[in-house]
Amino acid sequence: MTRLNVRKTYKLYIAGKFVRSESGRHLPARSAAGAHLENVCHASRKDLRDAVVAARAAFDGWAKRTAYLRGQILYRAAEMLQHRAAELIREIVRSTDSSANLARREVSSAIDRLVYFAGWTDKCSQVFGTVNPVASAHFNFTMPEPTGVVVVLAPDEPPLLPLISLAAPVILSGNTTVVVASERYPLPALIFSEILATSDLPGGVVNVLTGKRADLLSHAASHMDVNAIVDGAGLGEVSAKLQAGVAFNLKRYFKRSLSREEWSRPKAEDPYWILDTVEFKTAWHPIGL
Repeated sequence: MTRLNVRKTYKLYIAGKFVRSESGRHLPARSAAGAHLENVCHASRKDLRDAVVAARAAFDGWAKRTAYLRGQILYRAAEMLQHRAAELIREIVRSTDSSANLARREVSSAIDRLVYFAGWTDKCSQVFGTVNPVASAHFNFTMPEPTGVVVVLAPDEPPLLPLISLAAPVILSGNTTVVVASERYPLPALIFSEILATSDLPGGVVNVLTGKRADLLSHAASHMDVNAIVDGAGLGEVSAKLQAGVAFNLKRYFKRSLSREEWSRPKAEDPYWILDTVEFKTAWHPIGL
């Protein structure tokens, strides 16, 4: 008796759940050679709004977690990533037609990158915060605090390492994010969303959308409940459209235009990226006698 394979259904990851696009549309995910691999959801404007609502709902609870606990949760996600490394390597090879060695290096770098940024959760306040000298009997502290909901655009390739390199410095400080995955090779990002779903990361902290970037750009830029956009797509037309949109509501915009090779180098683990999506709060406290 011949048994049919059970094909995997790839969905959007919103609010800790896997959901179909509200439009019911889907797109073929193809390999670099053009082979039809799977179908993925074609995220719509409504899906983006739902993801922002989920990120906003998760923001307060995530920001109030201790920095140490956020670090432990991100480290747990890295553990889960390592546990499913073989699956991710196979998917990257299948999607990009790259060699197994290249895929293995990308997954290994992704694990290391997540561990690296997990270590910054309880250190960024000490490194970037200050105790300010003032001419009065007060303590004066300046500390970084999360800005809110951040939209992250991942480049097309590599399909996994840049996504983690962009999202991790955003969420480690207490922000929540909506990630628009690689348009060309979305499958590794969707497997990573399954890893997040089985880690300790609360639902809504990271939301993953797939589909056509162009359908979401103007809506992300104009959405009044998005506080910042981190653009790693590396495309001039994408950057121009986003900058034109954020100028309307003074939303923060940051561009990460790195080459394929640079994503695996120290340039892509710059701790100062953390500062792009935080705000600095200064507090005064009287000195007791």
